Amino acid sequence: MLEARGLCKSYGDRAVVADLSLSVGAGEIVGLLGPNGAGKSTTVAMLCGLVGADRGEVFIGTGASRLALDENAHAAKRRIGVVPQELSIYENLGAAANLELFGALYGLGGALLRERVGAALSLVGLADRARDKPQSFSGGMKRRLNIAAALVHDPDVLIFDEPTVGVDPQSRNAIFDNLETLKRRGKALLYTTHYMEEAERLADRIVVIDHGRVIANDSLSGLQALAGMGAGERATLESVFLTLTGRSLRD
Repeated sequence: MLEARGLCKSYGDRAVVADLSLSVGAGEIVGLLGPNGAGKSTTVAMLCGLVGADRGEVFIGTGASRLALDENAHAAKRRIGVVPQELSIYENLGAAANLELFGALYGLGGALLRERVGAALSLVGLADRARDKPQSFSGGMKRRLNIAAALVHDPDVLIFDEPTVGVDPQSRNAIFDNLETLKRRGKALLYTTHYMEEAERLADRIVVIDHGRVIANDSLSGLQALAGMGAGERATLESVFLTLTGRSLRD
């Protein structure tokens, strides 16, 4: 449902992303991991169409509905939902009004918009706070509204960039439940995180990038084998990640 082929991006003489390819299928959660400065943010920006690639292609959809992002940017972006790390909601608008605004930007209106807003708020557990303003919400509630804003236009592909930063365990668990529901509905989910236990719990497949390149792309058990660790050693994803990327600080 989401495919990137040979993405490259440089800023001046510095290559940030170099010949990077990945894919996410319908009903699949793919974890995107990498140390600081590995190129994750630039990769996500290219996948969303926010930053143009120097080389390479991004495709959205399958079969006859498959679209090249650089050739059909408007239509392709309508099929992508992005949950950024920074909150992208308006504190002084009610929760439903926030979603109505985002839905209108995608051309939704009338009964369909109201239906989509209600469905998104119900999914994230905020239906009873539809009229309330986010300025009165907890951090976890704001994060869940941030997710709802990415869902209101019913995209096929969802990209989550560190969606649980700063939330309590209850809110994090609720967000995990939301992701698993979306997976069951056949959405393609790309999930970036620095929390290894999140990727370990959620991801069907894990892509590790470093220095702008994919250095591993497999299930957890496959990564354990790649890193030379047998299943009997009960290696955690964190230990595998450090084996693949090293222990040097990346500040």
